[in-house]
Amino acid sequence: MEKALFAYLVLAILGTSLLVVTSRNAVKAVLWALVMFLHQAVLFLTLQAEFLAAIQVLVYAGAVLVLFLFVVYMINLREEVRFPRFVGTSPWAFLVVFFLLVLSGAALSGFRVASSKGILTPAALLSRGHVRILGEHLFREYILAFEVAGVLLLVAVLGAVVLVRRLREVER
Repeated sequence: MEKALFAYLVLAILGTSLLVVTSRNAVKAVLWALVMFLHQAVLFLTLQAEFLAAIQVLVYAGAVLVLFLFVVYMINLREEVRFPRFVGTSPWAFLVVFFLLVLSGAALSGFRVASSKGILTPAALLSRGHVRILGEHLFREYILAFEVAGVLLLVAVLGAVVLVRRLREVER
């Protein structure tokens, strides 16, 4: 049962991720991302990481997607964006995808739960809790990466707004 649920979640996450990337309508892409984030939250729940599931729903499915929708509506994409293809579809691409699927299947067939290493032992998790350990790691050891990621997201949003303003000024 657990493997079937895990396989469903993996396939759903992969499928919705492809739909996010290949969707020509920006709003539909954001909605597919919402479905993907919710499946990731369920995957975290199956791994008994309740805090990560809650953060996934609150931060990514809530705040980040609302920010994306805000940017999409600010850009005012009323029609699907169609770009000419730079390269045609190659039969080699299908072969590579098939090879990656076979490789993924082989990797999943030998899947085993890893033993706990470092400070993330079951005893430490029970005594100190997931949230405390995650917070200590995030805000002590990875604070620079956390702050850099936040700044990068902010710069990306501001860059999109500036690009759209320039395009509108050129159109006038």
